[in-house]
Amino acid sequence: MINQRKRATKFSERLLQVRIFRFALTGGLASLTHIAVAFAVIHLWATNTLFANVVGFSCAFFLSYFLQSTFVFRQHLSLKNALRFFSVQFLALLISQIISEFFQNINPYLRVLIVVFLIPLVTYIIHKLWTFSEPAKH
Repeated sequence: MINQRKRATKFSERLLQVRIFRFALTGGLASLTHIAVAFAVIHLWATNTLFANVVGFSCAFFLSYFLQSTFVFRQHLSLKNALRFFSVQFLALLISQIISEFFQNINPYLRVLIVVFLIPLVTYIIHKLWTFSEPAKH
């Protein structure tokens, strides 16, 4: 039993050393934050979905930027990177809409899956090559 725990601990430590895994973990946490906050706003204030999503997106954005900077790409927070990060996330939203419209004649569930798998890949590459392209300072 102790050996299994040690192996599991070593495996999880190795996974956390892989940047793409940290990116996925952070993205999942940001998505859950968006959902939880949006649901809470709807429940507490019986407001419209647009407002709830804006609040949820905002909370998720700040959490995601903080974690992507410090945990995934291991860089200091900066206004320059925050603006780049926002630009990439906004571009991802636009690409999601374009993909959804382009594939409008196929099953809507498949469209969602295409977006869910394609957008994180695209944003990871852009963040790696542009948003956080400067070497880590710590």
